[in-house]
Amino acid sequence: MKKLHMGPARCALDLGDGSERGEYVSQDYILQKLGRPHRAVNIMYTYYPHDEEWPARISEAWKDRNVIFAWDYPYDDYFPYDVNGQPFEQMRDIRRHGQDVLLTLTLDCGLQDQELEKVARQMRPFGRMMLRINHECCGTWFQHNKRYTYAQVGAFFVRFAAILRREAPNVRIIFCGGWGLPDGHVEQEEAFKDCYAAADLWSCDGYPALHFGWPYDVAEVGGGKYKANPISMIVEQFALTHKRATELAGESKPMITAEFNTDGDVTGPWLQGESVVRFAHYWRDHQEDWFKSISLYQFRDRGRLGLEREDPNNSAVGIEQPILSQYRDQVLNDPWFMPEMREGEEASFPASLRWGSAEDADGLALPIAFKGNPVFCEMTVEQPIGLMVELNGRWFYKAPGTKTIDLMSAFFDRPLSGPQELTLKLFAPPADGVNRDDGGEDWLFNFRAVLKKAPDMRIRYEAPGVVG
Repeated sequence: MKKLHMGPARCALDLGDGSERGEYVSQDYILQKLGRPHRAVNIMYTYYPHDEEWPARISEAWKDRNVIFAWDYPYDDYFPYDVNGQPFEQMRDIRRHGQDVLLTLTLDCGLQDQELEKVARQMRPFGRMMLRINHECCGTWFQHNKRYTYAQVGAFFVRFAAILRREAPNVRIIFCGGWGLPDGHVEQEEAFKDCYAAADLWSCDGYPALHFGWPYDVAEVGGGKYKANPISMIVEQFALTHKRATELAGESKPMITAEFNTDGDVTGPWLQGESVVRFAHYWRDHQEDWFKSISLYQFRDRGRLGLEREDPNNSAVGIEQPILSQYRDQVLNDPWFMPEMREGEEASFPASLRWGSAEDADGLALPIAFKGNPVFCEMTVEQPIGLMVELNGRWFYKAPGTKTIDLMSAFFDRPLSGPQELTLKLFAPPADGVNRDDGGEDWLFNFRAVLKKAPDMRIRYEAPGVVG
C-alpha cells in the first residue's frame, strides 16, 4: 500500500446541477450515471432578502402573473438563498461525494456590509469552494443589471470580494464578465476593470447554440428567439478575453467557462453533444495553460440544455439524452480532463487521509491481484467513515453509515480478460460535507480523517449456483 496524492487535471470538468430550468439531482444518482465525480458542482441561487415577495421562489410567488420572458420577474428565478436549509444541504452533498462547491449567487447590490459578512461567514465550513458573484454582469437580463448601473455592479463585486477575503479566505472568487472585443478591450471595460484584479478566476458563459426565448416560444426554422455560432468563434472570444483581462489585472489568472452547452432546442438531440465534444477537445489538443475548466450546464434540464431532460410527468425522473454518453465517454473519461494521481511512499494502517479539495487530496493506493474477471467484488469497511473509492476506472461512494458497497459495476463495461493487478484508490472527503473548526490552523482548507484498518474485500470468481 502506498500514499496517493490527487492533484488538478490539466483542464478540470465541472457540472451544473439545478437552476431556473431544473431541480437539483442528488450526487448519488449522478455518480451512478456518469461513473466518476466532477471537480466541482455548480448550484445557482439568488438573494434579495428585502424584496416584498422574499423568501418565496419568485416563479411560485408570481405563478398567476402574465410573464412572457424568463427574466421578467422582480428578482431572478433561482432558488432563494438561505431559505429552508438551502443551499447548505446541497453543498454538503456535493462535498461528501468528493467534489468542490461552485456557488453561483445573484445578490442585491444594495446589501449592507454586515449582511454580506453574514453570507461570507456561512461559507467558511465548505472548504475551497468557488463563488461566482452576479454573473453575466455585462448583460441586461439579470436584476443586478436592471436595478443598478454597470459601474455599481462592478463596485459591489469589488466590495464583496474584499469582505470574502477577510471573513472567508477559503473561498475562491469568480468574476463572470463580458467577452473580449476585436478592438482589444472587453465589454463594459471601464465599469469592470477593477473586478479582474479582485477575482481569483475569470469566467465567461459560452453557448454555441441557445434558445433564449425558452420556455415562452419554440425554436423553429424561421421563428423563435435563438442563436447559433461556430465553436471557432467561442474559442477566439475566450482568447481575446483572457488577453485583455491579464492586461487589466497586471497578471494572468485562470480562465474558465462556468456555463457551457449547446442547446438541443436549436441543433436537435443528435448534434448537440458533437459540438460540446469538439469544444472540449480543442482545449485538449491546443493545451493552453490559462484555460482551466469547463462547467457543463447542466445535468437535468426542463428544456434541452442537460445531459438528461426532465420528465414533464414527474420532475424526479430524468430522460437520458444522446449527449450524456457522448460527454461521458469522449470528455469525462478522457485523461486530459481527469485529476492527476501520483503514488508516493509506502503507507500502513492506521492511515491518515487529508482532503483539501478535488484538486488537492491525500489518500491511499491498495494493490489488488485479480485472478481474472470477478463474479462478485465487494468492499466492507466497518468504520463509520465517508470514502470515495475508485477501481478499474469507476468511482464509488461509501457513506459513513454504510458498511458494504458493491464494486462489480467497475467490471460491467471493462471486464478483465485474465489475471491483472488493479489499484483500489481511497480518499476521505468530509463525512458530513463540512470542515470542522478543530482548533487547527488550516481547518478552513483541510479536512483530516484516519482509516483504522484495511477494507475487507470479498472477491469471487464463480457463482455458487447455476440455473439449468
